[in-house]
Amino acid sequence: MDELDDRILALLRTNARMTAKDIARQVSLTGPAVGERIRRMEREGVIEGYTVRVARKKSAATIDALISVSVTPGQQESFLSLAQNSPAVLQCFHVTGSHSFIVRVVCEGVGELEHIINRFQKWGQTSSQIILSSPVDRRV
Repeated sequence: MDELDDRILALLRTNARMTAKDIARQVSLTGPAVGERIRRMEREGVIEGYTVRVARKKSAATIDALISVSVTPGQQESFLSLAQNSPAVLQCFHVTGSHSFIVRVVCEGVGELEHIINRFQKWGQTSSQIILSSPVDRRV
């Protein structure tokens, strides 16, 4: 990895559909040279894949939230099964600190959020935060 690879990755993060020719113009290389660098980064696992981000249908009642959950080690598998099988769960992070997991959910209103929190409370103490906005979002 060198500075040119970093610049190519930055451009692909912005637009993964950018052509090698367009990238080449911005990094002062030829299209084939950029294509080879991209293929090398794919082979080496630097680039793991490409994806499409589909905008979720937002309504005034939609709530994004983070739910922190304290789960004992013996209950982690069953908790993760619940999280994996809950359509409202977007992401689940195993974390350090006072809680074991932080779960990002999207709910169609406060009632659904309350229901999910109640289900998670069976595994331990919870703490919840409603997401107001995402001023920085670099997810791929």
